[in-house]
Amino acid sequence: MTRELFIESADETAQHFRRPLTPEEADKLPHIHRLLLGYYGAVPPREPWDPLTQLIYSLLSARTKTPVSHQVMRDLERFFNAGPGNWEPVRDAPVAKIERAIAIVTFPEQKAPQLKATLEGITARYGKLTLDFLARYRTDKIRGWLEQFPGVGPKTSAAVVNFSTLRRRALCIDSHHLRVVQRLCVVPRADASTTEERLMRLVPETWDAAMLDEHHALVKLHAQTLCTFDNPRCNGCPLLSICPTGQRNVCELHLTPKG
Repeated sequence: MTRELFIESADETAQHFRRPLTPEEADKLPHIHRLLLGYYGAVPPREPWDPLTQLIYSLLSARTKTPVSHQVMRDLERFFNAGPGNWEPVRDAPVAKIERAIAIVTFPEQKAPQLKATLEGITARYGKLTLDFLARYRTDKIRGWLEQFPGVGPKTSAAVVNFSTLRRRALCIDSHHLRVVQRLCVVPRADASTTEERLMRLVPETWDAAMLDEHHALVKLHAQTLCTFDNPRCNGCPLLSICPTGQRNVCELHLTPKG
């Protein structure tokens, strides 16, 4: 029923033969972290949900603002009399009813059938609706198994393993995180999955799951506060000294004729 969790990946042995990082590479992410922590202060620690609840939240929160995402979780619980440990009423509901319950998120017409299919798929493969059993498996196996379900990609699987009570090492590369690291030129420009893989090679071995969660939260906060999509405020940015994009933006601003 969970056969996929036992299949060996082709990359596993290769990971042991990566070249050591230079001192500069090894300090890339810690340096960013220190600068953001000094500017924003410590972020509130997360209270992890169980893996299934986190999966539902992550599926629904894609391209949706955080307050709206939290509200839709409350709506789901109220609408179906469901919640952590009891998501079966959502699984068993008609797609149209789920769509009405999550109407405030972006693309509810896509997310409702994906959510129902995913909850049904988990039940079919494990025998009941839970993800607690995943705690017995390695992180890469968990993520590969989760990504077989509709709407679950690397960003969502990373969120489940890192943010939930599984508390595994992973970086959730959402659009905010991707934008910041691309502007900083931390790693070559690529999609979210490849970017996570490259960033994880730079993560200090001493960073546990909670530290990775904190790092993501700081980067996301920065993306939402100063390093926004259409109007980045580069002057006064705590990362300006290490940001080629910001330095170019500031230089162009100073060269722009007034009046």
